[in-house]
Amino acid sequence: MRDQHAERPASVTRPVLDEDSALRFLLQGTARETGDEFFRALVRNLSRAFGTLGAWVTEYDPAARRLKALAFHLGGELIDWEGGIDGTPCAQVVEEARLVHLPDRVLELYPGDPELRATKAVSYMGVPLQDASGTVIGHLAVLDTRPMPEEPRLVAVLQLFADRAAAELSRLRAEQGVREREERLAGLVGGAMDAIVELDDRLRITLVNAAAEKLFGGKSASLVGRDLETLLAPEVAEKLAALAKELVRARPGQQNGWIPDGIRGRAGAREFRAEATLSCHLRAGRAFHTLILRDLEDRLEAEARIRTLSSEATYLREELRELANFDEILGRSPALVSVLHEIEQVAGTDASVLVLGETGTGKELIARAIHQASRRRAAPLVRLNCAAIPATLIESELFGHEKGAFTGATERREGRFALADGGTIFLDEIGELSFELQAKLLRVLQEGEFEPVGGSKTRRVDVRVISATNRDLDEMKKARTFREDLYYRLSVFPLRLPPLRERGDDIVLLADHFARKYARKMGRELAPLTEAAKRQLMAYDWPGNVRELANVIERAVITSRGGSLNLDRAVTGMESRPDAGTTAGNGPGPSAILTAREIEALERENLRRTLEACDWKVSGSGGAAERLGLKPTTLTSRMKALDIRRPD
Repeated sequence: MRDQHAERPASVTRPVLDEDSALRFLLQGTARETGDEFFRALVRNLSRAFGTLGAWVTEYDPAARRLKALAFHLGGELIDWEGGIDGTPCAQVVEEARLVHLPDRVLELYPGDPELRATKAVSYMGVPLQDASGTVIGHLAVLDTRPMPEEPRLVAVLQLFADRAAAELSRLRAEQGVREREERLAGLVGGAMDAIVELDDRLRITLVNAAAEKLFGGKSASLVGRDLETLLAPEVAEKLAALAKELVRARPGQQNGWIPDGIRGRAGAREFRAEATLSCHLRAGRAFHTLILRDLEDRLEAEARIRTLSSEATYLREELRELANFDEILGRSPALVSVLHEIEQVAGTDASVLVLGETGTGKELIARAIHQASRRRAAPLVRLNCAAIPATLIESELFGHEKGAFTGATERREGRFALADGGTIFLDEIGELSFELQAKLLRVLQEGEFEPVGGSKTRRVDVRVISATNRDLDEMKKARTFREDLYYRLSVFPLRLPPLRERGDDIVLLADHFARKYARKMGRELAPLTEAAKRQLMAYDWPGNVRELANVIERAVITSRGGSLNLDRAVTGMESRPDAGTTAGNGPGPSAILTAREIEALERENLRRTLEACDWKVSGSGGAAERLGLKPTTLTSRMKALDIRRPD
């Protein structure tokens, strides 16, 4: 603030009151005033009582060596003023903490003070303002353009009101300190992450911070005055009341404690769990309590997320183990070479691929090959067999769910699309999806977004989709059981896998690979496949394709004798292709007459082989009953009669 002053006209007369009148005048003029009004009344009346040009009361800043006017009366006006003490008569007052009286020639003593020159001052009298410790906190002064002879009783009056001004300034400073502490405390409490609630001796809310407002879902005005028990579960309210009584009776220093097992609170319809502490303090003879709550919901959700990530890591480890055991794509047949060329063409793009082929042809292996050759190979390949998940749960498997979305959904869970973000998802048996779920899958393919079950927040993902089926989706389109728009989205690049019977010598190549694999796994030595064994394998139609071949060779290794595969045991009952020109192994020829026991054994083996080729799926599309041309109930009855059970 700029230094300011006013020059008093020489024609103004200033009557001087006697000592008693001055005292009475000052007392009457300031008795009812406090704060800023007191200081203004003081300097106004002091200037009149003493008959001086000016009077002022200031606050001293020792660090800056400056005075700032609390009130400054000069030439009949109140003005703002602030200035340094160096080179002024005020310096002697505040530095030496004593009254300084300069009855005349003040300009000769302080020629460098511009304010003295501007007012043509002649005399000056100043008294320090001191707090209870004796520290100078300001000063009270009068200034005149006439000599100011010493009047002991007027000096005493000035000193008296200097003390009064010092007391008022100290009071204001104390109040300011209290306000600042309250503001800091309010900032500390208000900015705390934990909810802080003050309660009276009847456990009614008297104060809440912002975190408590958020936790209980209400503003301070709606919470203050309420009984705390209305915001707590009944058993929690009883426990809290009992602890409050204990704390009132506890010794000083021990009037606080944890609330065992925390509390369950209510915020409208929402319940929450929180850790809690309760403390007691006395104020004006009454007991007050401070309840501090830490919301556990965020932590519990984070823990649930950690559990979800752990389960996802477990899933990925299982995928890696399966990948480690998955056989390479083996074969040299023109049909397979054509497929491998198509994989090479499409892998570098993000086009959706629909893998078509019979059960057991290795559709998942093809999906892995596409993923590993793509730019997404560093991200996960997540798979889901749509036929293996109940219809009521498959949406949750695909898109995840929020806590409480359905019965049993006790935790939030990520779905397969979220897990595959940045990578590839392989949806096997895509034809088994319900019509309703097909629409939600179409949205992911078109927009790259979905909502978890029970959630309202849209999740965006970047996922390449590879799907597979052994069903005729064209026929399903015509029957309106498969969405036409979804079909075209999925089959941007259709890829048909040849059945094993169309792969010629690949059958022998694969059989030899499986034989060496299972022999190594079982610690056995095997001789190479004989020509008779090769003919026997080539003669069979392989309805179960590569998966069935792997099962047959594994059985042959298990039952091998003398280092030779026991194909007779492994392929009993196999029917050859009509054009094979030979029977399967050493089984009965076309003209052989079979006993009832042999027919039963033949039927049992045929049913078991079909069930294995269909992954023990009895009914439905692609099931064993459909493949055998039987009703599912008939097949189930024959399985019971022949004691055929799915292995554990």
